Amino acid sequence: MPQTTVPYIQLFQAEKGQTRRDKLCGTLRQLIASGTLKKGERLPSSRLLASDLSLSRVTVEAAYAQLESEGYLYRKTGKGTFVAVALTERRPEKKAPEPASVKLSSRGKTIVATGGCHDPLFPHAFAAGSPDLRAFPHAVWRRLTNQRLRHAPEEWMRYGPPQGVTLLQEAVARYLGQSRGVRCEPEQVMVLTSSQQALQMLALLLCDPGDEVWLEEPGYSGARNAFISAGARIGTMPLDEEGATIPDIPAPARLVYLTPSHQYPTGVTMSLQRRLQWLAFARRQGCWLLEDDYDSEFYYDDQPMPALQGLDDAGRVLYMGTFSKVLFPSLRLAYLVVPPSLVDPLCKLRSVMDGHSAQLMQAVTADFINHGHFQAHLRLMRKLYASRRDLLLEQLANKLGDRLQPLSHSSGLQLTVALPQGDERRLTQEAQQQGVILPRLSPLYSGQPRQQGWILGFSALQRAEIIQAVEKLARLRY
Repeated sequence: MPQTTVPYIQLFQAEKGQTRRDKLCGTLRQLIASGTLKKGERLPSSRLLASDLSLSRVTVEAAYAQLESEGYLYRKTGKGTFVAVALTERRPEKKAPEPASVKLSSRGKTIVATGGCHDPLFPHAFAAGSPDLRAFPHAVWRRLTNQRLRHAPEEWMRYGPPQGVTLLQEAVARYLGQSRGVRCEPEQVMVLTSSQQALQMLALLLCDPGDEVWLEEPGYSGARNAFISAGARIGTMPLDEEGATIPDIPAPARLVYLTPSHQYPTGVTMSLQRRLQWLAFARRQGCWLLEDDYDSEFYYDDQPMPALQGLDDAGRVLYMGTFSKVLFPSLRLAYLVVPPSLVDPLCKLRSVMDGHSAQLMQAVTADFINHGHFQAHLRLMRKLYASRRDLLLEQLANKLGDRLQPLSHSSGLQLTVALPQGDERRLTQEAQQQGVILPRLSPLYSGQPRQQGWILGFSALQRAEIIQAVEKLARLRY
């Protein structure tokens, strides 16, 4: 049932010599003919329409009765008045107007040229980076949400602080300290919408156009897009078995982006010695190290090394993480841990971007952590994902052992495989025709040479789905 009668108010104005009933009938006929009122749609009650149009109820009842007799409306006792027909008003065809030319700013053109960031909307094999939402404790989440809504629900419907709800700041700081060795106070935690937002904010706040930013090679395209969009010049850091190497470049970087716990996309874990070298470099050069603790929650073979931030005595490390992979993507919650001196500037920047994250979801997430559900969920998911990783490795070895070479696979939600021989682009297209998504490895390099391969997401796939997808991979024309 329409909650407003604005269309009728806008069109209703009796002309000279025309009764109000006739005008109302004509207005309703026009709305039905144009499709504004559709077949089966319930009209406002005669009392409500009369009140909105400042008419007598008798006039509205008379108009409804007239249109019912003409076949435009039908009425059901106790249920209301409904549109009885579907009419399309024939209008002369008009040539579509020529689209106005759009002139983008230089920054806008740069952003568009990056191609943007794209996450999988559904976890088809082998779309990367999706948690298994079928294994999520929905009943627990629903109960915690209902509890928050039962007690002072209006508190969570208001505008919130740019830095986040205190409950979640405290929960995140405590969790990171216990599980990742991060040293911070709750006041240093910024609750954001996504890790991509964290990248964009830091790029805007810390980098002037032309500043040098170093990224891993190969590396996360979302970070590259964020810093290129801010006008930064990108330098690359090749990888070895210990992680990102320190380039021998005279001009120091303004900021260095690192994924030390689980390098994306190769899976390499940065050694302790290399971490200490990077911290000494940042202290000496006065640059920022941005630690993306990517997939650190999902380790399968060994305990992960503590976060780089926990080794930092000079306050040069910015630490970021997200709940998208450990809980669910549409939660839209991430966090950024920064030195106290950056908190106020980041809060002001957040206030002119999107203001704050949804308060209700922040409170429910804090409850989920504080009541022990978060750690229990992580333990279960580690076991589940480890079994799926093992199955994928087994299937690849049995059916594609001479075609694909798995890279480091001790943690994470996906397995990167190198393609020593074959055309990555052609095989990707061929797989897509078979219903298999193969995120490509080579586009994650900014220079040459580029390793061919794929990033195979396995975490959201059940046993039969993994086996079937690998069988399709084995049938490709290598």
